[in-house]
Amino acid sequence: MSSSSTPSASPAATPVLTPQRLAGARVLVVGDAMLDRYWFGAVDRISPEAPVPVVRVTREEERLGGAANVALNVKTLGAQCTLLTVVGDDEPARKLRQLLEEQGVATVLGSDPKLYTIVKLRVIGRSQQLIRIDFENQPESEVLAQMLSDYERVLPEHDAVLFSDYGKGGLTHIPRMIELARAAGKPVLVDPKGSDYRRYAGATTLTPNRAELAQVVGAWGSEADLHQRAHALREQLGLAGLVLTRSEDGMSLFETDATGAPTHVQVPAMAREVFDVTGAGDTVIATLAALLACGLDLAEAMPLANRAGSIVVGKFGTASCSYEELFAKETP
Repeated sequence: MSSSSTPSASPAATPVLTPQRLAGARVLVVGDAMLDRYWFGAVDRISPEAPVPVVRVTREEERLGGAANVALNVKTLGAQCTLLTVVGDDEPARKLRQLLEEQGVATVLGSDPKLYTIVKLRVIGRSQQLIRIDFENQPESEVLAQMLSDYERVLPEHDAVLFSDYGKGGLTHIPRMIELARAAGKPVLVDPKGSDYRRYAGATTLTPNRAELAQVVGAWGSEADLHQRAHALREQLGLAGLVLTRSEDGMSLFETDATGAPTHVQVPAMAREVFDVTGAGDTVIATLAALLACGLDLAEAMPLANRAGSIVVGKFGTASCSYEELFAKETP
């Protein structure tokens, strides 16, 4: 299979996207929400009990994580967003609800007393992450199955659907939700996990990174080999396009032209000082979803999503990108 490469459009060439246009776009985010906790402290000595640093905690911070961070990214960009997810009946769930309310993110939250709300605790010393501790349990059943009627109720109110799959068991039975969204004419974006993407068949696009894609299609030996494998996966799953995030190599879009021939568009990475890549993938897919909800196509939206991702890696921890940051003029 051969593919052609075409230069990507710059953000400046994208059709005019005003704050008013974004404010009218509505994105439904479905997936695994979590709470990100940060403990910041001073590291002055090594423990006498073991060869590990002693962190004297001086500040604590809590942020939205997982699908909740994706929803926050959509909202920060200026679009409307609803988060549909299931959390536990515990203290982290109450904190998540509080943070979502403070950020103005609309929610449809289910509660399962058997479920531990996912918490990622990061201990930071000397401006670097020393350890991450995860608190979670695998649900006994697909927790979002109980939310299907809620999903069907709110689906017509939105212009795009974004599934944020963190492999925590919340989206085991995603095919029905994709089917309903596509039948309603909504673009469907999926941040995938795992080695079997068949459950995402029929989506508009997936946004794996290099490691995630290699887990599904195998390691590629050349750019041409990558193109062949990516297009084969896109055809197998019936995707309109496959968006590959490539870190320092930017992003690639694999789709077809008007004649049905496979095409490839690459956007180079933007040169920035990378501080933290945490949550950059959340920002990329949130931006894509908001722009598709505005009526842009993948080729138009990808350069802006690439720019948004490059902005958040210059921030610490899970972060988001505003409309003003996204469209700010670069200074020499």
